[in-house]
Amino acid sequence: MKQFFESIPVSVEEAARIDGANTFRIFWSIALPMARPALITLTILSFQGSWNELPHFIVSWQSPEPNTLTSGVASLVSGQLGLGDQHPIKLAATLLMTIPVALVFFAFQRHFVRGGTAGATTG
Repeated sequence: MKQFFESIPVSVEEAARIDGANTFRIFWSIALPMARPALITLTILSFQGSWNELPHFIVSWQSPEPNTLTSGVASLVSGQLGLGDQHPIKLAATLLMTIPVALVFFAFQRHFVRGGTAGATTG
């Protein structure tokens, strides 16, 4: 995010200052709308990281009853839940695991295109 905010042209900030905007108004009305694609990307990546958080679950696991989808797929892949080739079941479980991340991506996809140049100067 730091790099994105540093990439905003200084001319945009100077134009807002000439128009009488203070620092908060420049951030809220100009920099934040321009940073919408970066914020949405950060949201999607954070959601995906927390959704697929297997190491934290393994460390904090107390009893075998509550199980997450990620640990269930890991158990299935490692062969703990059965013998033989269970490729269709593995693929179905993996598909179920990726559906929420894909839904979040498709929900925010329109903001990538629309918010790319919001608040930028022309010419």
